[in-house]
Amino acid sequence: MCTSDNLTDAVRERAQETDGGKKLACAEAFELAQEFGVEVSEIGHICNRQKIKIRKCQLGCFS
Repeated sequence: MCTSDNLTDAVRERAQETDGGKKLACAEAFELAQEFGVEVSEIGHICNRQKIKIRKCQLGCFS
């Protein structure tokens, strides 16, 4: 079962340090959501709280 802490840790681990900030590719956000059985919006909320930017957004889901 997924806990919030596990999901947050997974998002932080997948995010890559780029230009002094953390970034996560949109495709990776979708993969994490599927892997953890959560809505993609939950990944977006975690990224917002952790100050991680979504890059290469494919569908305009993240802003």
